[in-house]
Order: sequence, then structure tokens, then C-alpha cells
Amino acid sequence: MSNIQNIINIALAEIGYSENPANSNKTKYGEWFGLNGVAWCGIFCSWVYSKAGFQLPKIGFAKGFAGCATAVSYFKKYHTITLSPKPGDLVFFDWNADGNYDHVGLFYDWKIPFKEFYTIEGNTSLTNQSNGGQVMKRARKAANVLFVHPNILDV
Repeated sequence: MSNIQNIINIALAEIGYSENPANSNKTKYGEWFGLNGVAWCGIFCSWVYSKAGFQLPKIGFAKGFAGCATAVSYFKKYHTITLSPKPGDLVFFDWNADGNYDHVGLFYDWKIPFKEFYTIEGNTSLTNQSNGGQVMKRARKAANVLFVHPNILDV
């Protein structure tokens, strides 16, 4: 199994996980990260990468990143933005098209190339895109998104 497939398999195995208690942002990912009870989409992605053997750099925190703005700034600085995402790459969402990224997940595959795609995301739901409390596989449109291919995946 490839290293990138390992990232996907770890993320897929988490589908259905929910924070406990509901609406608390308390998760095993937050416990691992050392920052429990906060929005955890970035923490989930950092956890998946770590479990797959690709510890993200210190992007605000020792184990990766928690906030989308900090992560986007980091990845832009290190020129890891891509227009051709691969499975396991990060995808940041700007729901309001205001230049502020609100949420992050893992790119899974194209549904309709360059128009719609699948992700695996932490802290989402069908009623709250960015703080929904669950790990889910989602179908998303390729608008107001930023795809990132972390350099650590090329080792």
C-alpha cells in the first residue's frame, strides 16, 4: 500500500466518528493535539497525517495546525498550492468567498474533474459545514477552494 493510500485509509476509517458530548468540540483528535474543545477540522487533518507517518510541520502548534488562516499562510509561503490535487492533499474552503478560509478537509477523488470532488472532513455535518461535530465523506464543488499538496508527501 502506498503512503498516500495509507492517509486515505486512516481517514476513511474515521468516518462516522462524532465529538462527545455533542456540540462540545471534544474529540480524541483534540486530546492528541493538546487542544481539546475547539473547532477541530485542522486538528483532524493533522492527526490523520501523523497516524500515516507524515507529521506536518509546526504550523502554529507542535503537531501541525488548528486554524485555517495560519495553515493557508504557511502553505502559500512554502509554495505548496496546487491546481491538480491528489488523494490525501488538503483542501481549504472559503464559504463566503471573502478570502478567509473557514474549513479544511482531505481531498479524496474527483466526482466531476475540476468541477466537483469528494473529501473526508472532520467537524462537519449536513447542517453545519465547518463545525458539525462529525467525520464525514462529502461531495463538494470546486469553487472558492484552495488545494494544498504538502511537500512531506513527496518523500
